[in-house]
Amino acid sequence: MHPRSHPVSQAPNADCFGVWRALARQVQPEARMRLTSAMFLVLLSACGEPNAETPKVAAPANAAPGLVEVPEDQVLAMVGDVPVTIAEFSTAAARRVPLDGKELSAEERAEVLDELISEKMMFLEAKRLGLDRDPKVQKAMVSTLLRRTVYSQVRNSDFSEDELRAYFEAHPDEFMVPEKRQIKRIFVRGDGERSMDEAKARASEARKKILADPAQFKDLAAEYSEDPYRRRGGDIGFVAREGKPGVPSAIVEKAYTLQQGSVSEVFEADGGANVIYVASVREPIMRTFEQMKGSVLRKVRNDKLRELLDGYVDQVEDNYTVQRHEDRLADVTLEPLTGAGPDLRLPGAPAGPEVDLGLGGHGGH
Repeated sequence: MHPRSHPVSQAPNADCFGVWRALARQVQPEARMRLTSAMFLVLLSACGEPNAETPKVAAPANAAPGLVEVPEDQVLAMVGDVPVTIAEFSTAAARRVPLDGKELSAEERAEVLDELISEKMMFLEAKRLGLDRDPKVQKAMVSTLLRRTVYSQVRNSDFSEDELRAYFEAHPDEFMVPEKRQIKRIFVRGDGERSMDEAKARASEARKKILADPAQFKDLAAEYSEDPYRRRGGDIGFVAREGKPGVPSAIVEKAYTLQQGSVSEVFEADGGANVIYVASVREPIMRTFEQMKGSVLRKVRNDKLRELLDGYVDQVEDNYTVQRHEDRLADVTLEPLTGAGPDLRLPGAPAGPEVDLGLGGHGGH
């Protein structure tokens, strides 16, 4: 079932609107829902030429920038106060394959319009049910808003090669592949049934065996270790000095005091006794501008987007009153993060063949 269509695609005159309104008033709501877009096409053909002055369907007063007034001769239907435009129809119709293989018939065009009307009805129904208060829906709306108002202002071509090269030369550390060390660890708990002294004694036993034959580290980790990396033979992997999620900082700091092939003394950290082995070291690598040009473009463009985003948020803040209850923050129970790490991208930021803005979020607000 479909609601009555609002025939305004040719800016019909007042008499044409009067005929449509009169017809709509004469039917019951159930029957009115059955007035299809095919009837719309019939009335449209009878409405004649457009008026000299075309009225407009105004955007809501609180509409976001980019949501402009729609000329009424560009509206094919109104669902409540939401228009179905010719542009929307053209996009949807272009995806439809004509039955005759040539062009859409009047009935096929009417079906496309019916589908668009149904979409608008579903949108209004979702809004009526409060789905716009769903955090995921709100996030999608914010993404769309920022694509319209902020991200559309920046293009790859805005940045010259000289500008990119200057940034690269001024920030060499940002584009250096850092030193990484392959860390293997044996961890013995000392905060439960076993005392810390007992844990250290057990870790010392494992250390002696490692010193005798480092090649047996994997088997020793399976026998002695009690952390999640036990299943991987105690191999934490290659870790930069900045650390790795899930690995205690004390482990990384200790690893960077050792030489390649060295085994640490037993030391206390993370609620237990630890022994680590630095199996391999990857030295830092400095890349050339030509190698890192894409990364430089990502960084420079992302910085520009973040600057624009900060300015836009400052502008929008003047429109709203915000009440903060920071005294309640300490009482919020935070669940440990599981699975993938947090999404730190700018919300809704575009990604192109050269640019993937996964470098950080908006930190100013």
